[in-house]
Amino acid sequence: MILNKPVLFSAVQPSGNLTIGNYIGTMRHWSSMQNNYDCLYCIADLHALTSIKNNIFSLNTLILDTLSFYLACGVDPNKSIIFIQSHVHQHSQLNWILNCFSEFSELLRMTQFKTKIHEKKTSEKTINAALFNYPILMAADILLYQTNFVPVGQDQKQHIELTRNIAQRFNNLYGSIFTLPESLISQYGSKIMSLLEPKKKMSKSDINYKNVIYLLDDIYSIKFKIKNAVTDSEIPSKIYYDIDKKPGISNLLEILSAVTHKDVKILLKELDGVMYSEFKKIVIDYVSKFLNSLQKSYYNYRSNESYLKKIAYDGAIKAQLKSKKTLKNIYDKLGLIRFH
Repeated sequence: MILNKPVLFSAVQPSGNLTIGNYIGTMRHWSSMQNNYDCLYCIADLHALTSIKNNIFSLNTLILDTLSFYLACGVDPNKSIIFIQSHVHQHSQLNWILNCFSEFSELLRMTQFKTKIHEKKTSEKTINAALFNYPILMAADILLYQTNFVPVGQDQKQHIELTRNIAQRFNNLYGSIFTLPESLISQYGSKIMSLLEPKKKMSKSDINYKNVIYLLDDIYSIKFKIKNAVTDSEIPSKIYYDIDKKPGISNLLEILSAVTHKDVKILLKELDGVMYSEFKKIVIDYVSKFLNSLQKSYYNYRSNESYLKKIAYDGAIKAQLKSKKTLKNIYDKLGLIRFH
């Protein structure tokens, strides 16, 4: 038994169908992590508001969908705290305070904001302020629990660096209030790419469904998408890992590695001399088996909404108990005196 485990925080937005990229990037590690860390797994519904409008009932459904996937991925509510972000108001309270210790120029440098503007192909006038400002709420999510580690993909590393900068700025003024979090980035799978455009990250918001493998895809969709995934024109076929020279093959290797629990180096030995078409068949077979098993577990949990709501309720209480300690300390340092 590990005493005084380091704190780990992770969150996923309930903004649409989760992808195999979401699973491989972070969620597949959650089950084992809860044995070595004091884990908080958050459903970031406030973050989801940056892209969801006028469909509160759909968001309610998506939250329960996401919670069901957390459980299907092996997160145990008896070992970890599972909660919905908006149910713990301390996130929003700390968000405003951290805004007062963040610099406008820092947010302008965030590459994900620039990417989203480019993807939307629209002017800055039509981008909501939250999309620009959400890295500060992300910082509040993390710092509220004195988090030591945050499992992220390569594209999220910049957000952790921003979080550390804000925390250090506050600490320099008021003492050691916040723990400075560190990123946990896997060697493989930290950034799964789209199937037809392997230079671009796989995204659940992609308008081309052929680019994405969703966790609830049926076997026919899986077969169609992987069969048509981009590889390369090298003759004869050569399967090796090189994200620059062979991005499509490397991406499929990372997916296969995740669902088989085999290191890429071992897979390369097993795939020596295999043609691309046969390689794709192997990926299709293993991905189909994996998703079939995951979906059975997901639907089992999803059918019991009262159980899901109880987990969310209990998790919010536990998260509030932890977050109140940090927020009280901050209020005291800032002179925000409470008269009750």
